[in-house]
Amino acid sequence: MFSLENKIAVITGGGSGIGKAIALLFARQGATVYIVELNLEAAQQVATEIKQTGGNAHAVAADVSDQQAVVNAFKQIGRIDILVNNAGIAHVGNVENTAAADFDRVYNVNVKGAYNCLYAAIPVMKQGNGGVILNMASIASHVGITDRFAYSMSKGAIYAMSMSVARDYLHSNIRCNSISPARVHTPFVDGFITKNYPGQEDEIFAKLSKSQPIGRMAEPEEVASLALYLCSDESGFITGADYPIDGGFIKLNN
Repeated sequence: MFSLENKIAVITGGGSGIGKAIALLFARQGATVYIVELNLEAAQQVATEIKQTGGNAHAVAADVSDQQAVVNAFKQIGRIDILVNNAGIAHVGNVENTAAADFDRVYNVNVKGAYNCLYAAIPVMKQGNGGVILNMASIASHVGITDRFAYSMSKGAIYAMSMSVARDYLHSNIRCNSISPARVHTPFVDGFITKNYPGQEDEIFAKLSKSQPIGRMAEPEEVASLALYLCSDESGFITGADYPIDGGFIKLNN
C-alpha cells in the first residue's frame, strides 16, 4: 500500500522541515522526487541523502514567486504526477503593524508561489493521465491566530484555491486537497525561538507545545505520512478536502 513507484513528484520548499520530510518519504515509497527550492544547496543536500539510501531525487533551483522561473523549471522536469505546494514563509504581526512590503512578500511567496506552480503543473497533468495536487494550508485557514494577519491571509487563500482547483479539474483526473497543520517542530521553529526569546528557549518551546490540546507539536514526519496518503492511489476518491493535522487545536481548544 501507498506505493509511489513510477510516479514523478515535485515538492516545493523540500530542502527543510515539512518539505524535506515529504521528499524523503515519497522517495522511500518509490517516487522520483524533484525538490524545487530557492536554496539550491539545501535541496542538493536532501537529494544526496535520498540517493544515498537508493532513491531517486533531483534538486531544482527556482524562486516560486517568479512565474517564468517556475514554468522553466517545470519544463525541465517534464512529466508531473504529484505536486506538493509546500514552499512558504511566516510573518508575525497584526494589521496595524504589518507593513505593505511584508504583506506583499508573504503574498508573493505563499499565494502567488502556489498559483505559479499550479499554473505550470496543471497543463502538464492534463496532457498526461491526470495527477494529484496537495497544498499546504494551516489551522490559520480555519481559526483566528493572534498576530498572524498576513500569514493567515495567505493560508486562507491556499485553502480556497485548493477547493477551486479541485472543482475545475474534476473531469481531467486531477485531484486537489490541502493539509492544515498546527505547530510543527521544524528548524524554523527552533530558530524563531532562539532569535526572539534568547535565554528562554525551553520555557517558550514548552508553552508553544502546550498550545496544542494534545500537548506537543507535530513532527514533520507525521505531516509527511498524511501527505503520502493523500498523494497515493489509496486516496483516489478524495478531492476538494482539507485535512487538519493539529493535535485537536481547531475543535478542542476551547
